[in-house]
Amino acid sequence: MNIEVNPEWWKELFDEVYLVTDARSVCDEDVTRREIDLLRELIPLSPEHEILDLCGGHGRHSMELHSRGFKKCTVLDYSQFLIDRGRREAGRLGMEITFLQGDARATGLPPESFDHVLILGNSLGYIASPEGDRAILSEAMRLVKRGGRLLIDIVNGATLKSRFNPLAWHEIGDDIVVCRNRSLDGDMVYAREMVISKKSGLIRDNCYSLRIYEPDSMRRLLAQIGFSGVTVLGDFSPFHKIGDYGFMNSRMIVTAQKP
Repeated sequence: MNIEVNPEWWKELFDEVYLVTDARSVCDEDVTRREIDLLRELIPLSPEHEILDLCGGHGRHSMELHSRGFKKCTVLDYSQFLIDRGRREAGRLGMEITFLQGDARATGLPPESFDHVLILGNSLGYIASPEGDRAILSEAMRLVKRGGRLLIDIVNGATLKSRFNPLAWHEIGDDIVVCRNRSLDGDMVYAREMVISKKSGLIRDNCYSLRIYEPDSMRRLLAQIGFSGVTVLGDFSPFHKIGDYGFMNSRMIVTAQKP
């Protein structure tokens, strides 16, 4: 099946429907806690540290960090919908978290503003050109302080290729069905996602793509940008139940330091 993708699909997909279709990953507090548990083991965090949650969506990781005493968190994401939702939720919980709408390739934030930059939840590989990811990681390098850490949580491309599943579907409650048809071409995955209501019919029919990285290719990219001490933790999954979680299965956790 030929899947044609709008190269700027990522500018529109992350809305209220996304929070339904991906709720198992991005709206599950237990999943978020397990992700932050691992993050705490891999990089040294102190309460006074400034943390940038880059491509941070509705700020679920920053809210979990805030609840653990790390209160200097900034969330930046392109989706105005997710930023607004996160800001409302943080306000409801009495959390002072900064939420900014912006492009991760050029945030406009001052250089060396943060002790750590986090790119979590498989938030690289959306931009059609590989230069898009290079620009995001270069911006992370610009924003992190000397000696500061970058942590990336993305799908392990090697594992995805070895276990590639072209067809998957799951039900949400009694009404919603999410069907995904995927194709693999080199380091690119293309997907068509149909979201269907049993009661009212088609809700969404959209296509998107993801550039995937294997451990060695991510090490090379970060070294080219200037990061040092790159380490990769293999196949991490925060899910306790067996299932196809799209690109959120079998992730690799990458850490690096600005010299």
